[in-house]
Amino acid sequence: MASKATSIKLFSFSTPQMRAFHLTWMAFFVCFFAWFACAPLMPVIKGEFGLTPGQIANINIAAVAVTILVRLIVGPLCDHFGPRKAYTGLLLLGSIPVIGVAFAQSYESFLFFRLAIGAAGASFVITQYHTSVMFAPKVVGTANAAAAGWGNAGGGVAQAAMPLLMTAMVMLGVSEGFGWRAALIVPGVLMIVMAFVYYRYTQDCPQGNFSELRAAGITIEGGKKGGWDSFKLAASNYRVWLLFITYGACFGIEIFIHNIAAVYYVDHFQLTLAQAGMAAGSFGLLALFARALGGWVSDKFAAGGNLNNRVTLLFVLMLGEGAGLLMFAHAGNAMLAVAAMLFFGLFTHMACGATYAVVPFIDKRALGGVAGIIGAGGNVGAVAAGFLMKGTGDVQRTLSILGVLVAISALCALAARFSSATVQETAVATA
Repeated sequence: MASKATSIKLFSFSTPQMRAFHLTWMAFFVCFFAWFACAPLMPVIKGEFGLTPGQIANINIAAVAVTILVRLIVGPLCDHFGPRKAYTGLLLLGSIPVIGVAFAQSYESFLFFRLAIGAAGASFVITQYHTSVMFAPKVVGTANAAAAGWGNAGGGVAQAAMPLLMTAMVMLGVSEGFGWRAALIVPGVLMIVMAFVYYRYTQDCPQGNFSELRAAGITIEGGKKGGWDSFKLAASNYRVWLLFITYGACFGIEIFIHNIAAVYYVDHFQLTLAQAGMAAGSFGLLALFARALGGWVSDKFAAGGNLNNRVTLLFVLMLGEGAGLLMFAHAGNAMLAVAAMLFFGLFTHMACGATYAVVPFIDKRALGGVAGIIGAGGNVGAVAAGFLMKGTGDVQRTLSILGVLVAISALCALAARFSSATVQETAVATA
């Protein structure tokens, strides 16, 4: 019977594990591209709809709010239906508001579609679930972080590519108002294409698809419990809620920066839309390697058999993120701001990778529930940051407060340490 992969063969598509690895990060990339496609175009959209700062804050909050609910739901759905069907459904349903936002004619309709697009952010949970059931403990941290990091890069590519795509539309002779709308249809179409590819070329776990395995009476690790049972089991574990907080403090900050960076560079440093898009995009592109680096370092730190080295690493990374965020808040010019953003961005992405290098070890009986709740924490963090900015009315002050809060939340990582019995059990399984 097929088993979990013990190594990552990057240039191979010949095994179910590697097909799942590559297609899940590609699907995640497309979803994140679609999720953040509006953000770099907001300076133009703001002018067309005459948006106030309060309305822009509402749009940024809406973009991440619904993802909390969908992430909580989609994890247990993976346990019940399998990641293959869950991802296909999410891609197809998510494409509807992505295309729909191009037809928005008012602030209210734009806000509605922006809210619905947030469902695409739940793709992260399915990606982490799929790699967790496909790869063995010795490499699962690297697999999770690499797939998530390369997928996350879709947000950075969107920051740089969407203004260029809109500019290309305008150069073809259409108005700027029509150009941003036409550009936003592209990611919606990509989601539909990816849905068919994912359904056709992946399977739920090394042994096959959940529905067929259950019909044959075969027990599935990570999918033993489905739906509500998975959620209840995960919700009763205090480590899940500690990592819920830490993930809110790293991934939540990542989403917040994606949503405000382009407008911040335009308003605060007077950069052009294209320059701001490139500056903001560099933060997202760190995900190409930094998140994977966080997972890889976590695997290496735990190679000696001490699972608690993973949470110690997470603590250190979050302290670095908090310090870097404070530097970014007080940068005096655009060049220093970009340098500080890249510094804290490195720690932020690595902390995200290190968090999900811990997730597979929390409760194997309810992997979907664990991944879903912790993933939702990221969006709770982003929503909280959005409300904080709305309350302060000042981006710099908001960033300063967030830097302090991130450093304090690092203590949750230390509090999530595992018992000696769990450490020993994991050491035996990894050996």
